[in-house]
Amino acid sequence: MFDVNWLAIVLAALAGFVVGGIWYGPVMGKQWMGAVGLTEEQVKQGNMALIYGGAFAFSLLASWTLAHTFASYGYELGVGAKVLTAFGVALGFIVPAIGTNYLFSQKGKALFFIDAAYWLLFYTAMGLVHAYMP
Repeated sequence: MFDVNWLAIVLAALAGFVVGGIWYGPVMGKQWMGAVGLTEEQVKQGNMALIYGGAFAFSLLASWTLAHTFASYGYELGVGAKVLTAFGVALGFIVPAIGTNYLFSQKGKALFFIDAAYWLLFYTAMGLVHAYMP
């Protein structure tokens, strides 16, 4: 259907995944654990293969979808347009979706802002990779 760069899909997914490791590790890890109500011990008790494997699979799906979005335009977008489109996907679709979920599940504002900022960074990182690897 649409031609996509499979290497870019994998590398963009990896870029988003790395952003998550940094964001939920040294940058916001302790704040996120406090906002979600988990201790380090509880986090370490999780099935890490399932958690990280599943997260990377979701990153691949997001990257593939973003690549198809770019390909659907029928012409090559510039770097700025791809990065802004990726950011716009997060701002216009992801942030409202998690915001709605957090409102109904009565999650705190701190968790919303931590997670919303992550998704903005995640999609921006993926947009950069797709922009430079058309």
